[in-house]
Amino acid sequence: MALLVQKFGGTSVADVERIRAVARRIAATREEGHDLVIVVSAMGHTTDQLTGLARAISSDPPRREMDMLLATGEQVSIALLSMALHSEGVPAVSMTGTQVGIVTESAHGRARILEVRTERLRRLLDDGQVVVVAGFQGTSSGTAGTPEITTLGRGGSDTSAVALAAALGAEACEIFTDVPGVLTTDPRKVPDAQLMASVSCDEMLELASLGAAVLHPRAVEIARNYGVPLVVRSSWSDAPGTRLTSGTPRPIGSEGLELGRPVDGAELEEGQAVLALSLVPDRPGVAAQLFEGLAAAGLNVDLIVQATQEGNSNDIAFTVADDELDRAQRVCREWLAATGAAGAVLTAEGGMAKISIAGAGIMGRPGVAARLFDTLAKGGINLRLIATSEVKVSCVVAGSQGAKALRATAVAFELSEAQLRDQPLPCRPEDPAVRGVALDRDQVQVAVRGVPDRPGAAAAICRALADAGISLDAIVQSERTHGDASQRCRDMSFTLKRDDRPEAEQALAPVLRQWPGARLEEGPAIARVSAVGAGMACRAGTAARMFRALADAAINIELIATSEIRTSCVVADADGIRALQAVHAAFELGGREQHQAQGTEAPTEPPSEASAAASAAAPADATP
Repeated sequence: MALLVQKFGGTSVADVERIRAVARRIAATREEGHDLVIVVSAMGHTTDQLTGLARAISSDPPRREMDMLLATGEQVSIALLSMALHSEGVPAVSMTGTQVGIVTESAHGRARILEVRTERLRRLLDDGQVVVVAGFQGTSSGTAGTPEITTLGRGGSDTSAVALAAALGAEACEIFTDVPGVLTTDPRKVPDAQLMASVSCDEMLELASLGAAVLHPRAVEIARNYGVPLVVRSSWSDAPGTRLTSGTPRPIGSEGLELGRPVDGAELEEGQAVLALSLVPDRPGVAAQLFEGLAAAGLNVDLIVQATQEGNSNDIAFTVADDELDRAQRVCREWLAATGAAGAVLTAEGGMAKISIAGAGIMGRPGVAARLFDTLAKGGINLRLIATSEVKVSCVVAGSQGAKALRATAVAFELSEAQLRDQPLPCRPEDPAVRGVALDRDQVQVAVRGVPDRPGAAAAICRALADAGISLDAIVQSERTHGDASQRCRDMSFTLKRDDRPEAEQALAPVLRQWPGARLEEGPAIARVSAVGAGMACRAGTAARMFRALADAAINIELIATSEIRTSCVVADADGIRALQAVHAAFELGGREQHQAQGTEAPTEPPSEASAAASAAAPADATP
């Protein structure tokens, strides 16, 4: 009937009984007439155990030898599952990543897939075999053309499965795991988290990049880029799970399955206005009051940034349509009067334009944002605002430079006319404003003080970090300036992974030495709570609702960064879980009774796993 790729994670094949249960499930699917390719992870905590053995031998084992070691875990799983299938009367053959034709780049421990040579795989399927493939691994040509075993890094089995589905043109790729699907948030922190029946790949990429690791971002990128129908389902029930929606299928290019161009479109939106408030009081509820007033006036705010605090005040900037500028200014003046913000300054500027690049996993590839900033700097185009997310990077520039910025961006990213959009519609009205909420506590907040206010400064910072392989998120430029016209500078804030903090300081040191008075400053421990939804840009008041939820919980917002489908707030680390709970409740995403009505309750077999691991914001399987 159809060709399906199914992936079973480490907990699904953790012991003999579970392997037999998986074999029975596969046999039932094959009985329906489907051709099957099965991808499995290592059993249970095998990968952790192998890693522990390696660390006991050496504190810094060679990456090549780690790949040789870790690849054995999946070989055990595929052999045992193939045996179990034979016991069920199902013809099956196990194959390593090398045998099945998964070819990768030569990067041990984190290789990306270049191609899948499917000839042998198709012959076996034509012979009626169920092909059981070791996930997480492939082969590279190595030095002098000698084959080398490589592994794909964390989440590699998901990546293997979706890559095989793309290469084979499969009807669907089903990820079977110990959770019922993708939930609105982590149920270990919010007990009434609700199953999502569907979610777009763009939304899932945002959630995955923010810590919702039920699916690895690389797997979602492949599904999005090649139009692979992707489903996340429970290994322990027949519930339909969550379907990820993507675009139409497209062929795999010559540059490599996972090395395709990360940017597949650019957009120009003219007629934008920027409003900026400096020296705003730094206390809970301030942002909520401002954006509630704007929403009450029917004003749809686009980008919002709140920079790192300085003293007892913050700076907030946002964009609206040009024809709404006067109304927005009135609301801001009324708000300033009501707030009693002595010394606060309102500035407004119309005739601006927003230039954006879109794609899959943009922030996960450090050089992409840096290339955009480099391109605009070389054209003498200064950046007024910056907004970043996993699927889009946007810059607000002078309106007179908008068309020039779009053309330069198209050249830099080799985009065709068909990939350029002028005045795009923000979203589809039927899309929900917020579909899920994520909490990330693995970030640190850093500010670069004294960045020259001239083209190329932001690019220099991002380029230095990109060259060091460091990805940034929540990049925010302060509205407040320092110094006179010739020496005017701003502060620039961003978040990055905690483990990357020492390397970031080292990478930025040469850049900062060029700017008198510039320095790197780390903030206190933070948590980042984010609301994600494709319909966010269509609904006035969405951000205000999030800010109000945090204010009512007496949680202060230290930094705000938004994109079209994501609003992120940085809060104190101690407030992270409360912030997640407050935002989830504010958008009425809970509903355990809805799970039961849809037959999607958390799995009851095995009970110990269901309560501990049914999470959309933690890895669904302990192994790759």
